[in-house]
Amino acid sequence: MRLLLPALLAVLLPISLVLWLANLVLHALNSNDTFGNGPWEPLSPSRCVFALCVPFYIARKGIAKGSLSQSGAIAGIAIGFIMTISNYCFSACLLTFFISGSRATKFRQKKKAQLEDNFQEGGKRNWVQVICNAGPAAQVAVLFMLEIGCGEPLVDFTHNFNVSWLCMAVLGSLACANGDTFASEIGVVSEWAQPRLVTTFRKVPPGTNGGVSLVGTISSFVGGLFVGGAYHAALSLLADVDLLEKAPPQWPIILLGGIAGLLGSFVDSLLGATLQYSGYHEEKKRVVESPGKDITHISGLNVFDNHSINLLSTAILALFTPQIALLIWGNV
Repeated sequence: MRLLLPALLAVLLPISLVLWLANLVLHALNSNDTFGNGPWEPLSPSRCVFALCVPFYIARKGIAKGSLSQSGAIAGIAIGFIMTISNYCFSACLLTFFISGSRATKFRQKKKAQLEDNFQEGGKRNWVQVICNAGPAAQVAVLFMLEIGCGEPLVDFTHNFNVSWLCMAVLGSLACANGDTFASEIGVVSEWAQPRLVTTFRKVPPGTNGGVSLVGTISSFVGGLFVGGAYHAALSLLADVDLLEKAPPQWPIILLGGIAGLLGSFVDSLLGATLQYSGYHEEKKRVVESPGKDITHISGLNVFDNHSINLLSTAILALFTPQIALLIWGNV
């Protein structure tokens, strides 16, 4: 690992330089384009450096604290670079998801070790988990750059529909990921009430895919609020004050994050209850995700694993969150 991260840095530095030069060329060829409410600006060298250094620093910290594996760090650097270079608000959301999600994962770990068959100390994320949780948002961030370049536009569906749609899609996807993380990591160890299956409302053991509880539901909304709050805070710090005064209110971003976290957790639970296997291992006294000997089926078909469910959920919320945003901004 001592050689891996410096090697990645040596590769990414020239890549960022090439991207900056290419952006300058595109700016010269499209100097009449407009970005948001002002002229479209070329990519600055400081943005390239920031987009490279921040994900690299976070990856090192993630490995040191056991939150990321080596493969997870590599995937995190790639996704973090895309999110940061495209829009600092996206980067703030991703950073919030990583920090708060990691804290939630480490909440009451001893209890989780007794309930989860695939429990890992510290909740170390590998590249599959990173891609399935943040991949859809990174894909939308690429579309955002292809649409208008790099920057932090205000949400204004009336005058800037496409850009606002893409921004809210990124927000919804990451809020979904964080909301589901909060629901699963905090709700599973709640002792207030036994979870119920989202499709039939019958009581199921803690850790069952598709099981919901009041604590988990509230946690999903809070997790989404964190992401929405991070987006709004970054936008408030970076946006021009005059443009903020003329633009539609931006505070609904926070509320939208909470709604996306809540709906994302519900979608994840619905998919998990129907398309992901849950069984109770009589000998281990815990829920498992594959059929076998001494395992009693609880719910779900053996179609998708947990990573696939996360990928589907974050992609679905990326598509539907902008539609919810249209309804919210249409009534404020």
